[in-house]
Amino acid sequence: MALRNLAIIAHVDHGKTTLVDELLKQSGTFRENAAVAERAMDSGDLEKERGITISAKVTSVEWENDRLNIVDTPGHADFGGEVERILSMVDSVVLLVDAAEGPMPQTKFVTMKALELGLKPIVVVNKADKPDARCDWVVDQVFDLFVALDASEEQLEFPVLYASAKEGWAAEDLNDPRENMHPLFAKIVEHVPTPDVDEDGDFTMLATTLDADPYLGRILTGRVYSGKVTPGTTIKALSPDGERIEQVRISKILAFRGLKREPIEEAVAGDIVSIAGLAKATVADTICATEVEAALPSRPISPPTMSMTISVNDSPLAGQDGDKLTSRMIQDRLEKEAEVNIAIRVTPSEAKDALEVAGRGELQLGVLIETLRREGFELTVGPPRVLFQKDDNGTTLEPMEEAQVDVDDEFTGVVVEKMGLRKGEMTEMTPSGGGKTRIKFIIPSRGLIGYQSEFLSDTRGSGILSRMFHGFAEYKGPIPGRREGVLISQEQGKAAPYALFNLEDRGKMFIDANIQVYGGMIIGEHNKGQDLDVNPLKGKQLTNVRASGKDDAVKLTPPVRFSLEEAISYIQQDERVEVTPNFIRLRKALLDPNDRKRAKRQMAAEG
Repeated sequence: MALRNLAIIAHVDHGKTTLVDELLKQSGTFRENAAVAERAMDSGDLEKERGITISAKVTSVEWENDRLNIVDTPGHADFGGEVERILSMVDSVVLLVDAAEGPMPQTKFVTMKALELGLKPIVVVNKADKPDARCDWVVDQVFDLFVALDASEEQLEFPVLYASAKEGWAAEDLNDPRENMHPLFAKIVEHVPTPDVDEDGDFTMLATTLDADPYLGRILTGRVYSGKVTPGTTIKALSPDGERIEQVRISKILAFRGLKREPIEEAVAGDIVSIAGLAKATVADTICATEVEAALPSRPISPPTMSMTISVNDSPLAGQDGDKLTSRMIQDRLEKEAEVNIAIRVTPSEAKDALEVAGRGELQLGVLIETLRREGFELTVGPPRVLFQKDDNGTTLEPMEEAQVDVDDEFTGVVVEKMGLRKGEMTEMTPSGGGKTRIKFIIPSRGLIGYQSEFLSDTRGSGILSRMFHGFAEYKGPIPGRREGVLISQEQGKAAPYALFNLEDRGKMFIDANIQVYGGMIIGEHNKGQDLDVNPLKGKQLTNVRASGKDDAVKLTPPVRFSLEEAISYIQQDERVEVTPNFIRLRKALLDPNDRKRAKRQMAAEG
């Protein structure tokens, strides 16, 4: 049976996972009466809830006499570290593009990586059944993108198919019958080459992804580059520079069959398999026969661009919600995460009382914290900050993003103004049809921290903001942060409706009535630029006069509710987010008002 290894790449929400669902169904992988969840490849709870792919997954389908190993890749730039590694174990890519939106920044990022590796893509224009589809324009945009990315003549002669993953059809021409996915299967078999491998050589495999199993331990997945191997064989692991890491016996070899990973008796060159039995080897290491001396070349992992501090929850309400509270438990869990997710880096903070967790962006770090809170952890999280670098001349460099904005024409002015305030430089502005404009900016990563919610407000929820890491550039100077102050509770107890009603003139509330608060907790946003200490427990003064209307129920304005990422983006340097399994609270780093005043005076004295 011939092998075909391919990855599906696309921007967020362009239909990758839905397409894979259809390929699984129409290849006969599932029984006719089998109950299959929608977006079956998005197996994690967070992936199902958010409708995005967070971690890359491999599946395998049989079509006629071929086995197709298909990799479903993340579409968000924060998880781009996954995509870069995945491309090293496939021989082609299916580039999925929305028939209305066209290529987006993440499409550009991953396509650039694929073209650099010499992979020849198949372009699938998805959602071709939508009323606002403009398929010819999208194909032209893809061609222009390939030219801009220095694609070869061979790569520019890409095959194009039109599809609706949701309706389960693909066609080479929009006038062809819209029946099933068979045209896409046929194009994959025709266009994707069989792996170019040495079947008779010594066994070598490059570890591309790493996960853990409670029964099997560390499981390394990658493509076998040469030779074959069976369970029980003694192998060794080499680091990228050729040093031996460990020598072990393989306990089990697993291959992808549909949505399952099943044990097999032999892994052959060209196949994508998982190996269990190693204790130290990680991603980018070479797993090989004991006589092999040279490591396989591996792609370097892009460095983290953002970090935040995570420490124990030390608020007065600590320990009332979660069951994992100690710094040792938090450190062990984060170090375990860093082992599996190599885009995450964990180091002790300068004061040794917290951990610095670095990653590729707000979403990636937010997903990690959301995962921890669901496991029962209570945490105190600091504001995100970008990681600067120094060049050879000692100049400070900061990470830059390429931001692409699609907005209604009426909102272009406010978006350009806000991006300018955040040191964004506009590089392109073009009408994209339908009363919309597409604007591209190069902007510091720190300029986009906390901007997403403001952007949605400015564009009445109709704008789309996409971003990808652009590179490092010279420091652009200070960027104005949040202009408003906050309302800080002075007391501990349950917030009184009467007190919150009287505080509404001061600003927007973040809490409901009868919610537990404590001194130093942020309960709202002040209308003015400075912080204000308030008493949310103050009740109504009781009198012996009972007049008509005196005891009417207080009607409160619904409070502002933050998601985890919004809360993390909202806080300033002297503020923290308290994260527990059931609550997200904003607070000051120093809960005592006298400590805050002393810290403010000290900062003023230091200049």
